[in-house]
Amino acid sequence: MLDSEALWYMATGRVECRPTKLPSPVAGEVTVRALYSGISRGTERLVLNGRVPKSEYRRMRCPMQEGEFPFPVKYGYALVGTVTDGAPEWRNRNVFVLHPHQRIANVPETFAQLLPEGLPPKRACLAANMETALNVTWDAELKAGQKILIIGGGVLGLLTAALAAAIPKTTVTVVDVLESRAEIARKMGASFALPPAAPMGQDVVIHTSATEEGLLRALECAAFEAKVVEASWFGERKIALPLGAAFHAQRLQLISSQVGAVAPTHRADWTHARRLSRALELLRDEKFDALVTGEIPFDEAPRRLPAVLGGDSSDLMTVLRY
Repeated sequence: MLDSEALWYMATGRVECRPTKLPSPVAGEVTVRALYSGISRGTERLVLNGRVPKSEYRRMRCPMQEGEFPFPVKYGYALVGTVTDGAPEWRNRNVFVLHPHQRIANVPETFAQLLPEGLPPKRACLAANMETALNVTWDAELKAGQKILIIGGGVLGLLTAALAAAIPKTTVTVVDVLESRAEIARKMGASFALPPAAPMGQDVVIHTSATEEGLLRALECAAFEAKVVEASWFGERKIALPLGAAFHAQRLQLISSQVGAVAPTHRADWTHARRLSRALELLRDEKFDALVTGEIPFDEAPRRLPAVLGGDSSDLMTVLRY
């Protein structure tokens, strides 16, 4: 048996590292010793605060989760580590795994994605977010030459901006309340604006800020018959939208994007595993290092993680270091 530790959300605002025993891996499994795991700020904030809606308890389960919502629950889905046991072809190779925060874990081989050459383990923690961003661009059906507005300059918004900016002749703008995001937006290939200066008449508006104000601004900035893609998740919060007036007269399309299913435009040819593999390949670009702005030793997570998940943090992705 191997000694391991996992991070558990125990109650509102309370996190613990709890010991766990692991058997040797069985056939078809590998043992992964964690190097880093990424904190999903929006989703894990909802988990920490016990704000996952009861209707979503089943759909919100992550692979290898233990416990039940609201508490206690072992949660997380962005772990990067080194294979220490398993079939010879896996050993000593670095992998990304959709697994909660844990020092050592046994996972099915089918859950493990080898890191492509040149992708550092810390940057690979962005893989789940990049997979979501990729799905967002597919749901938005982005095309060359479009004016594209991203409202929300968090990790998802900035990754989506980078993918949109790579499409020929697009004009991409990131809008955020934090002017400190301007430099990072430019690294992603986009321009930047504060909300009052958000450009109008946009062909596609992608909303990632998870705020009612952001979604209202998205509707205001959309051109005639434009697409507004909602990539945020509001949990149990209820929001109000003016769906008469300009929304109706402008014939706007309001589209939900969610990573749990491959976008309809790609579903016939892309599996979840292929999409995740593509996300890892995209992360080989070193510009994405700018999105990993915080690091916490795993042992310090119970004390420091609640503050990181607080609503006033200006950091982007924070990782746990094992």
